[in-house]
Amino acid sequence: MTAFHGERKVPGGKLVRVDGVVSGGHIVSASVSGDFFLEPDEALADINGALAGAPAEAPAAELARRVADGLRADARLTGFGPHDVAMAVRRGLGLAVTWDDLAFDVIPARSMHPARHVALDEVIAGEVGSGRRRPTLRLWDWDTGVVVIGSFQSVRNEVDEEAAARYGIQVVRRVTGGGAMFMEPGNCITYSLVVPAALVDGLSYEASYAFLDEWVLAALADVGVRARFVPLNDIASDVGKIGGAAQRRMADGTVLHHVTMAYDIDADKMSQVLRIGREKLSDKGIRSAVKRVDPMRSQTGLPREAIMEALLARFQTLYRCRPSDYTAEELAAADELVTQKFTNPEWTYRVP
Repeated sequence: MTAFHGERKVPGGKLVRVDGVVSGGHIVSASVSGDFFLEPDEALADINGALAGAPAEAPAAELARRVADGLRADARLTGFGPHDVAMAVRRGLGLAVTWDDLAFDVIPARSMHPARHVALDEVIAGEVGSGRRRPTLRLWDWDTGVVVIGSFQSVRNEVDEEAAARYGIQVVRRVTGGGAMFMEPGNCITYSLVVPAALVDGLSYEASYAFLDEWVLAALADVGVRARFVPLNDIASDVGKIGGAAQRRMADGTVLHHVTMAYDIDADKMSQVLRIGREKLSDKGIRSAVKRVDPMRSQTGLPREAIMEALLARFQTLYRCRPSDYTAEELAAADELVTQKFTNPEWTYRVP
């Protein structure tokens, strides 16, 4: 028999603790406690009984279903729910982790071709998944103009290639979904976060976006930007959208999550290069008379580099981190992917 203890602090809610015993691959007994509210009192025994007998490897959804099905009809749970109990159990069994359980590599911005950054997303995810590298936060910087399109977007529908060529703007397709990113040197702030699947265990794709971006909202507050998360994957302020996230779960479950936020964008040029309709422009807070989209520059009054430093500082304050850099092997692998994939028309135009 093996004892376990797990906890789950519900965002905006209460703390849930589960103490239990596992034997023969099943939960033999479980005792749920916390500062939540539950009526009637007997419902607590329902929850404990529902967990007993569950497979120790059961996913969060199955554990939550067992708890929900085991509750009496008049049970009222306040400040927590069946899913929170399930997550506490999974953490206690070592199948899910919290931010505090991880130590991160942090790589500051390095200017390089955007295609190399896109390739590094794939390379770093593979290194984290294999255990050769810690979970990683890295900032981007780039040396040329580019439109980075989502994995499933059509080049023809998203980009005016004649206008792009006129401005020397290239097109690169990334491995994550989501929308097009118009990037020129110095106009955006972009970061990639690579974490193990266990950090988002039990979370839906939708919930994981907000969960992985909680820290950046605090960082933006540090520099004077009042930001909030807008489902599915946007970060917005009082003056409109300032950024968007994209994500991919790799084959081994490793999560690649990245965000691009507008610092100071030439909106007129962007509207020529991207085939953005009026409705899409309104969503981005762009009006026809506005020549620049600069929510971060105008709200902070800070240079872009200072904002990037503030992002790193906040992340390093919240979590256990160590300074890091790309290895020679990682850069070589990325360069090979740039040649074979990310500058190869077969990949770029896989959705014409």
